[in-house]
Formats: sequence, C-alpha cells, structure tokens
Amino acid sequence: LKPLRIDVVGAHEIGLIEPEETGKTFTENAELKARLAAEASGLPALSDDSGMAVSALGGAPGIYSARWAGPKKDFSAAIKRVNDALLMTGSSDRSCSFICVLSLAWPDGHIESFEGRVSGTAVFPPRGRNGFGYDPIFEPENCGKTFAEMDMDEKNSYSHRARAFQKMINYFDQQT
Repeated sequence: LKPLRIDVVGAHEIGLIEPEETGKTFTENAELKARLAAEASGLPALSDDSGMAVSALGGAPGIYSARWAGPKKDFSAAIKRVNDALLMTGSSDRSCSFICVLSLAWPDGHIESFEGRVSGTAVFPPRGRNGFGYDPIFEPENCGKTFAEMDMDEKNSYSHRARAFQKMINYFDQQT
C-alpha cells in the first residue's frame, strides 16, 4: 500500500476479532470481514479472502483452503488432502488457480472489491521451502517452478494477491 501513502493498523492491534466466514464466495467473505471491521473501528478497513481452487475437485478447497489445514494450520496435511482427493477422482486434470479478493470498506457502508487470480498446475510431490500454505504444490502457467521455489520478488510477479493489490491501486489512481 506504499504507493497510496496509507498508514496501516492491524485489526488485532485495535482489538478487533476476526468474524466467522459465512460467505459462499471469496468476495462475500472478504466483504463481510471488511464491512464488520469498518463498522467496529469507524475507519476504512481492508480485508482479503484467498485460496486455491482445483478444477478436478470442483473448485475445492476454494474458500475452505485454510480450513483444510485444520485448527493448527497444518498445510502439509492440507496438501496431502488435496493430493488424496485428486487421486480419488481418477482424473489427470491438475489445473488450478490461486484466487484473492481484497475488499475495502468505509464506515458509511461503501465497499469496493478487487480480484486477483493466477492459473497453474497442482504438482506432486511438493517442491520448495519458501512461501506458505499451498505454495509448494502450485506451479503458475509457463513457469516451471512452484511458488515455494521462488523468492518473494519473483512470486509477487505472478501472485494472485499482488494482482488484486495492483487492481486496487489502479482504481485509486483513476479516482484521483
């Protein structure tokens, strides 16, 4: 957010609790969290919802990506769960996407949302030690390495989150 010259304060820093994600889409969950934070704080609030959507699994884990890792956020278990689910389908389709929706809500109820998406392939076994979550099994199209094999700058050149932030920055550039 540096280009926007915004001072960022985390929800935890001002005592906000993260609400239950009850939406059916990334956008619904991101907007729910941003709207509640803006109402509770009286400040503009930015939230995101993101995850990995695997085509052969009907888009799963999708909005449940973090929940597939369980309460201890064990993504090695989540990665195994994705692999096991893919094997159970019998499909050779390993196409998938990382999706991120950023929602910015104002205390007056106005909200803007921005989606970033990157397509790729789920690869097994996992590769790389960088990143987090599903990064070791996500290889962006035409790349040849997983997010976990990239340094942060290279990952950000592909990242779904970086694409969503760029859309938000472009929106504000057009508003001024």
